[in-house]
Amino acid sequence: MLAVDSLSFTVKPGQVTGFLGPNGAGKSTTMRLMLGLDRPTTGEVLIDGKPYAAWQKPLRRVGALFEGRAMHGGRSGYHHLLWMAQSNGIPRTRVGEVLRMVGLEDAARERAGRYSLGMAQRLGIAAALLADPPVLLLDEPVNGLDPQGIIWIRELMKSLAAQGRTVFVSSHFMAEMALTAEHLIVIAQGRLLADTTVAELTAGSASLEEAFVKLTGGRDAAR
Repeated sequence: MLAVDSLSFTVKPGQVTGFLGPNGAGKSTTMRLMLGLDRPTTGEVLIDGKPYAAWQKPLRRVGALFEGRAMHGGRSGYHHLLWMAQSNGIPRTRVGEVLRMVGLEDAARERAGRYSLGMAQRLGIAAALLADPPVLLLDEPVNGLDPQGIIWIRELMKSLAAQGRTVFVSSHFMAEMALTAEHLIVIAQGRLLADTTVAELTAGSASLEEAFVKLTGGRDAAR
C-alpha cells in the first residue's frame, strides 16, 4: 500500500510550519520517515543535510514528540528524562530546566505511568527539548492539554521559532494552526497539495478550516 507518493518539501528555520492533512493522508508516516522509524522505498529525508540516523547524537540535532506516552510507566518523570540525559551526554541540570519549562516540576517524582494525558504530553515535550536541539518535530502537541496548556504550547512553539529553530508540527486543530503557524504543508493521499503561507491559503476564505475543506475536497481533517 502506497502511504507517501513522491512527496517533497523543505521546512525552513525561524518559523512554525504546520503539517495538515485529512485522516489517512500520510502525516504520521511522513514523520516516521523523518525520524528513521520507517524506510522509504525511494527518496530520502535529510535534516541539515543528513539522514536522522547519520547524526552521531541525533537527540542533540532533532527533538521529537511522536507519542506522548512513549515512556517507562514505572519511572518518575524526572528519572525518565535523567535516563535520556545520561545516555546522550546531556548535563543533569538540564532535566530540572525542562521540567520547569513544561510546568512539571511539582510532579517530577511521580510515576510517569500515573500521569494524565496532558501531563504525559508535557513530559514528551520536555524530552523533545532536553538536548536544546535546533530542529523540533512535534506530532499533535496539543493533544490532552487544557485551554491554558494549549496557549502555553502555542507561545512556546512561536518562541522557539523566533530563536531561529526549525519547528514542524502536525495537527488537526485548524483554529490553533491558524494562530500558531506561519507556513503550511498540506497533503492528501500521500501527495503534496499545498506548500504555502497561512495568509495565502486562507485568502478568500472565512477560516483556515474552510480553506482546508476547499483544498482537500471536503475530506475529514482529523488524523
